[in-house]
Amino acid sequence: MQIENEGLLTQLGYHPDSATLAQLQTIEEKTPGFEKIKKHIVALHDHLKNYGGFVALSNSVPHLKVKISDPSKQEIALEELNKWAQKYNVTLQKVQGKETYYIVSVS
Repeated sequence: MQIENEGLLTQLGYHPDSATLAQLQTIEEKTPGFEKIKKHIVALHDHLKNYGGFVALSNSVPHLKVKISDPSKQEIALEELNKWAQKYNVTLQKVQGKETYYIVSVS
């Protein structure tokens, strides 16, 4: 199964327009191995919603970010994120002082 960029953006809650499509294209280019996890991003996003988390486009770096916004569910959300990252050989980078993680590469 392959997911198109428009579909991915829609599933993440974005309106696919020229700006968001270009931003996603840059993220794909700057995230080595992105094509290996592209189809799994939506499942992660949907799963993390249960724990107050979500996947989004980052406006500050050319990577997808995972944000955990519910402090009461932070521990379990992080556990689920780490399981997902380990399963798909994803390298995450934590933003200092925040419960935000960038998807920086895929092995």
